[in-house]
Amino acid sequence: MDNLLDHPLIEQRYFFPRKGFFADPFWVDVDGARLACSYHEINPEAKTLVHFHGNGEIVDDWRGDFVALINQMGCNCLLAELRGYGQSSGQAQLGKMISDVAPTIEALKCKPKDLIFFGRSVGSIFALEAAARFPDAAGLVLESAVADVLERLLLRVHPDELNVELPTLRDAVEQQLNHQQKIALFKGDVLVMHTVHDGLIDVSHGQRLYDWATARKTIKLFDRGDHNTIMMFNAREYFSCLQDFIQSLD
Repeated sequence: MDNLLDHPLIEQRYFFPRKGFFADPFWVDVDGARLACSYHEINPEAKTLVHFHGNGEIVDDWRGDFVALINQMGCNCLLAELRGYGQSSGQAQLGKMISDVAPTIEALKCKPKDLIFFGRSVGSIFALEAAARFPDAAGLVLESAVADVLERLLLRVHPDELNVELPTLRDAVEQQLNHQQKIALFKGDVLVMHTVHDGLIDVSHGQRLYDWATARKTIKLFDRGDHNTIMMFNAREYFSCLQDFIQSLD
C-alpha cells in the first residue's frame, strides 16, 4: 500500500458511503474512479460554490433546496461527490479521495478567483484540500468542520491495527492533512459555522480553524441544533450568514 491513509480499516471504520442515483450527473474522471457530481449553472460569469458533503450523505441529498438557495444568491453550484458514494465508482479510501479534489475542481474550468469552497463535517477535509490547491480562490466555508483529522481517526482505529506505530500515522496525517497549514496559507475569505451543541465534532474544532485562518475571517457559533440539525434548526440565520459572506467577496 503506497498511502497509509488508504488502509482498508480506515475506509471501513471512518467512512459510511451509501448509494443513490439521479439523472445526468456531471462526471469527473479521476485516477481509478469516476465521480458522479452535480453541476447547476445559472451564469457562466458568476462565482461557483463547490460543496463537499458530510459523512453518510451523498450529492443527491443536496440537489433540492440547498442548490436553489445558492443559485438565488447568484452562484453556480457544484455538488462534489466522493469515490464510493452515490453513483461514483471506487472505494472510500482517504488518500485517494484527497487526490480527487484537484481534478474535481479543474473539471469546472473556472478561474480560482471565481471559486468558493464549502465543506461540511468530513467534507471539510476536502474543502481544505481545495483551499490548499487553489489558495487564490475567493472564499472558504467550513461548517461543523474537522480541525484535527488525527484526533478523529484515533476515535475509530488504533495504529496497531494498521500495523504501524503512532508516530508513523501522525506523520502520514501531518503530511497530507495539516489543516492548520492549509487554512493559514489560504488567501481568500473564510467563514466558519458551528453549533456549540455539536456532539460529534466539538465546537473547539471550529474555533481552532477560525484561529488558524490568516485572511479575512468570520465565525458564527449557533446556540441551537447539533451536528446533523445545525442547518435545519437555524435555517434563516444559517443562509443569511452564508449570503452575507458570498456578497462580501470581491
